Amino acid sequence: MSIKIYGDPGSGSLRRVTAAAAIMGVDVERMHVDLFKGESHTPEFLTLNPHGLTPVLQDGDTVIWEASAINLYLAEKADSNLLGRTQAEKREVLQWMFWSGEQWRIFSTLLFNEWAGATFMGKPKSDAIVQLAMTSIRNAAQVLESHLAARTFMVGDALTLADIDIAAPFSQYRRTGAPFEEFPNLVAWQQRLLETVPAWEATRGEVEKRMAGVLDAVS
Repeated sequence: MSIKIYGDPGSGSLRRVTAAAAIMGVDVERMHVDLFKGESHTPEFLTLNPHGLTPVLQDGDTVIWEASAINLYLAEKADSNLLGRTQAEKREVLQWMFWSGEQWRIFSTLLFNEWAGATFMGKPKSDAIVQLAMTSIRNAAQVLESHLAARTFMVGDALTLADIDIAAPFSQYRRTGAPFEEFPNLVAWQQRLLETVPAWEATRGEVEKRMAGVLDAVS
């Protein structure tokens, strides 16, 4: 039985999963869920994830939502070094993944939601939310800027799930206006990932193709 991954190819969170699966050589069956048509809120999908969010993994009777949790599951299943090669590295990978969810990606998601609301629903952006998100992103980016000053990867000397989690907001930042380009070490690290991790470059292309199609449909 194949591992099914439900999601929309325009999603940076799905990108984290599909990129990680490709890097680890884990075969997955893609199940398209059109977020722009509300397909994540159908009764059938809500039995998989009551929050109505993607991505979702289904592996037999095992159902997991949240991209980080899915990637941990896949990495354990594949016995992958993306988890870290030593116990110390594994603890650090988890540290950065948790940090990313609470201090980093959440604010890029806020910016994306404000952009999407304005673009697809004609809803004015909230200046208060945008300012909160931009300030929080800058504060967190400064931590990353210092951490990456003399590093090629987030943990140790090889790619891990920490890199994938923290790189995810780059999927949409040119649309949302996230101020990443103010931080040269952060930008250089992201460029290295694109140049040295084929799956990360390939999934960027998938996101761009999907978003271009959605934007063309509403223009």
